[in-house]
Amino acid sequence: MADIHADHDLDITDVVCPNTFVKAKVVLEELDDGEILAIRMNDGEPVQNVPRSIKDDGHKILGLNDNGDGTYTLYVRKVEE
Repeated sequence: MADIHADHDLDITDVVCPNTFVKAKVVLEELDDGEILAIRMNDGEPVQNVPRSIKDDGHKILGLNDNGDGTYTLYVRKVEE
């Protein structure tokens, strides 16, 4: 995903579900329409739940990158409702 330039970064590797999505949602709400957020999260529940919840909220998932260290980076474009 090196071709995706994130406008903002969020690291939720120290947060446990369900707060991972809550924290991501709060940051997304502060962004302008079309801005891209890179969310770094742990493998497991966050990778399974956060992308689905963000998509259900109407935002666009641009990609999910395996960082090779047990974490992933999710790229999300904010879509105004």
